[in-house]
This record gives sequence, structure tokens and C-alpha cells, in this order.
Amino acid sequence: MKSGPPFGAAFSLPAINDLRRKGLRPAASPGTDLPVTHPIRPASPALTALGWTEFYADQLGPGEERLLPLRVATVHRSRLTAVGPEGPVKPHLPPQINTADLAVGDWVLMDADTRLLVRRLDRKTLLQRRPEGTRPLQLIAANIDTLFIVTSCNADFNPARLERYLALANEAGTDPVIVLSKADQVADAEPFRQKAAALQRGLPVVSLNGKAPEAAQVLAPWCGPGRTVALIGSSGVGKSTLLNTLAGLDADSAQATGSIREDDAKGRHTTTSRSLHPIRGGGWVIDTPGMRTLHVSDAAAGIEILFAEITELAPHCRFRDCTHAHEPGCAVRTAVAEGRLDPARLDRWRKLHDENRANSQASDPRTKGRPGRRPR
Repeated sequence: MKSGPPFGAAFSLPAINDLRRKGLRPAASPGTDLPVTHPIRPASPALTALGWTEFYADQLGPGEERLLPLRVATVHRSRLTAVGPEGPVKPHLPPQINTADLAVGDWVLMDADTRLLVRRLDRKTLLQRRPEGTRPLQLIAANIDTLFIVTSCNADFNPARLERYLALANEAGTDPVIVLSKADQVADAEPFRQKAAALQRGLPVVSLNGKAPEAAQVLAPWCGPGRTVALIGSSGVGKSTLLNTLAGLDADSAQATGSIREDDAKGRHTTTSRSLHPIRGGGWVIDTPGMRTLHVSDAAAGIEILFAEITELAPHCRFRDCTHAHEPGCAVRTAVAEGRLDPARLDRWRKLHDENRANSQASDPRTKGRPGRRPR
């Protein structure tokens, strides 16, 4: 990725105007002839269909209403593609831009005369994850309304892994939905549905055959004009198949799909980058590569939502920083002893809680040590 300052300050309006005075107007990319201006207030139907709302319009500063809003469709090392009210666009990037600061789904402003990106707007939601080692958080997708966490009705189904995805979705502020794919390959998908629904309060769970046209109808309540969903999950669970069904892609434009190993139901990577696609019938879907590992970091709030039953019991413990492992007067361990809380659930909470704390401290040099135990 190019290095440079955060994208929000990448290129100023005075600099754009200076380019205009010098007569600079880069040549247009094929198929991207755009009008010089586009009305933002009130938003056109085409802009609203892309997901534009008052949340983004309210961020516009003086003089910025003449800039063209675009939605980032793909992000590469030194370039990106976007979609605007008139269709696909290939913006020109300022020299100092860092494309690592951009995510698929971002809203950006482009000067239509120079085709230079001016800045990125603040995000409503942001999915990100911690890579291996001490590298910065990796951006997955932005401005998502619903996250479809896809898992299949076979050996891939793993409650602990699903809880990691749920913590990620909760922390990002997006609404999670568990999608059980390949339901047509089992005699009864109900046991999988019940196990998934028990992972978080009020969690929607649906089962489907991703190849069937009816799959789009099952997911329709979360789709529609102006809505954005994303697909996330392990390789081989059927994300690309589901994308092809949602987007109505034909054989020539369909996303490649891969097989799975019969012994452990693990799939092979067919999607290698994130991308934004229109949904047939309205809305947008972001496809993401399969994730074999998902490290939890900076997700304390997401974990609290995920394990609400433990979060609600914790204030009744004798010690404020109770680890629910060995302390006397622990309300959580009492609930386990009385059969009101699944001990496996507590074990998974502890693992995620400890991993999140360790990774979050590793990313913040100001966080050192641990406060002493204090009774309530």
C-alpha cells in the first residue's frame, strides 16, 4: 500500500482549485464520463439507492456540495474503483494517499473536473480485524447495515468461531445474521439452527440452499434499495455461491466457487479480494475472502453483547474485576454450579475475553499492568 497521511486529509479543496487554475484535467477512463456536478441536496434517487443518507450529507463542508460522492467498490495497492450515481468510476488518487486507510463500502468525495479524490467521509460502521503478529488492524468493509455470517450445515459449523464473528459484528455496530448454507445437504437443519440461535440473544438465523433462487427471498428482509450487506465466513461455506444468487450473476460474470475437502468440510479460497456488487432487486452486497483464523482485538463491547448473560451477572460478583475463575463470591460461577449457565459458554467467554485484552494491550503501549482487586 502507498504510504502517506490519513485519507481524510489527503487532498484539500484549495489544492483542487490550484489544479484547475493550472488547467489540469486528467483524461477520463473509458466508460466513466461524468457530469461536472451532481446534486447532493436533495439526494437523487440514484444516490439514495447507493446507500447515501443524511448521515453522510451532514458531513459536507462549505463548497463540498459540488463534489461527487462515490462508493468504494474495490481497493488495490495503488488504485481503487468506485461506483457513483452514473455508474462505475476509476478515480485518480493524490500522490500521498494511503490506500490502506480505505475500505470497500467507504463513501468518498471526488472532484469531477480533475477526477481526483478529495477525502473520505466518516463511517457509520466499520468491520476490521487483527492480523497475525503486531500489524495494524486490517479493514474489512465499511458502512454495512447487516453482516451475513455464513456457515454450512456440516463439519464447518463451529460455535466458537461463530462467536468470534459475532463479536466482530457487534463491535462494528452492524446487525449480524447467521446464514446456514447447504441446508439441502442434510436431513434436518433444525439442530444447526438451534445451536446458532443460542449464541446470542435475539440473533436471527436462517437456513437455505445458496444455489436456489429462493435464497434471495430468504435474505430479502435485510436487503433492498439503499441497504448494504456483507458476506463473511470460512472458505468453502458457500459465500461466492450466495453472492452469485443475490446479484443474479450469469455464468460469464459469476464469482468462482470452489469445492470442499470431504474429510473435514474445509474449503479452498476462491475469493481473493473484497468487492462491492449490486443486489438484484436493490441494495448492495460486499463479498470477502474466507478467513481461516480471526483474532479478537479492541472488541470489549462486542464481547459484552455476545455474552449478555455473563455481562449481566458480573455486577453481582464480590470483586469488580472478577475473572470468574476462582474468586469467592463470584455470581457467574454460582450460576454455573446451579445449572443456569453452560460451563462451555463460560470457557469460551474467558478465552475471548483474555485474547481481546492481550491483543488490545499489545496494540496500545499506554495500557500496562492490571488494577488490583477491589471488593464492591
